[in-house]
Amino acid sequence: MSTRRTGLVGLSLVAAIAALGIAASALDRQAAAADSASAQAVMAPRFVVDPLWPKPLPNHWVLGSAVGVGVDSRDHVFIVHRGNGEPNTELGAAQNPPSGECCKPAPPILEFDPEGNLVNSWGGPGDGYSWPASNHGITVDPNDNIWIGGNGRGDSHILKFSRDGKFLAQFGIPGRDPNSQATDHFGRVAKVSFDRTGSEAYVSDGYANKRVAVLDATTGALKRFWGAYGAKPDDANLGPYDPSAPPAKQFRTPVHCAEPSNDGLVYVCDRPNDRIQVFRLDGSYLKEKVIAPLTRGDGSTWDIAFSRDAAQRFLYVADGKNMKVYIVDRQSLEVLTSFGDGGRQPGLFFAVHSIATDSKGNIYTTETYEGKRVQKFLYRGMARVTKKDQGAPWP
Repeated sequence: MSTRRTGLVGLSLVAAIAALGIAASALDRQAAAADSASAQAVMAPRFVVDPLWPKPLPNHWVLGSAVGVGVDSRDHVFIVHRGNGEPNTELGAAQNPPSGECCKPAPPILEFDPEGNLVNSWGGPGDGYSWPASNHGITVDPNDNIWIGGNGRGDSHILKFSRDGKFLAQFGIPGRDPNSQATDHFGRVAKVSFDRTGSEAYVSDGYANKRVAVLDATTGALKRFWGAYGAKPDDANLGPYDPSAPPAKQFRTPVHCAEPSNDGLVYVCDRPNDRIQVFRLDGSYLKEKVIAPLTRGDGSTWDIAFSRDAAQRFLYVADGKNMKVYIVDRQSLEVLTSFGDGGRQPGLFFAVHSIATDSKGNIYTTETYEGKRVQKFLYRGMARVTKKDQGAPWP
């Protein structure tokens, strides 16, 4: 009987040990799965809209289509707009005679401090330069000078001002026909951007030409230019974008941005082709990313800003057709998440056109067509991505 009892005890111990082994193995698997899930958790910058920025404009002023935004070294925000309100319903005070107390178009360029106070306004025709028929894009260079392009008929030049509106230079000859091989003028420039030293200006050229043009930022001398894939640009009409067709060998118009990064790359918005192409500073092609490839018409890649960490880990891509901002991993070019949607409330968009960041990592956007506004999105650090499309990023 004692021997039998001993055998039963031994069997029980073996079973218990086996059970413990199975449980431990299960726990190990669970821990490994948890570690794997943690490793695979996607982190991205998080933003919330500031619904009280900017503060109301004075003088019954209102914005027209807002087609550019830039930030200077003091985190002052500059926007450019067209003042193109509807006379009967928006610009009654500007009529002759006035049809009501409100409203009037604000001056083309407005400057806001970080708190949203309007601190300066200027722009429009003046002595020594040709104001664009349709101003387009505004950028602040590393020396805090203001550059604008134009996408109207005859807008074949670029203007440079001090930040308080003093005219400094005009590059390119106004009134010339589009020609992507031209060395003395441009073709309806969408935007001008700069390398980290401010020595070179990268021109997204444009609404009529199909190229990136690089200038000496001091003299305006043309140094080099290129088309899609780094090839010689071709002005042939490619017809409308077809999502089922092979990638176009040339840019379609507009070429809407050309943004140099701190590590010597250039990110180009080939807007109607729904793609970002990446080049070295010399124009040699590296890679491309198609975003929202079924987007027709206006296209999906309207403007780019970099995150303000030293490595510029993220791209913020404005998509005015789909009414959102994408957060993109800069190395892989994968879209991590997006915020926004179509609408008029804070944090929503109507044709989000331009995008910029300040030194604290906050985002500023402007809206064209009937959007006619500027918005601020506050940087709230890194967070785990839980939704592909976040919608309105309300506090």
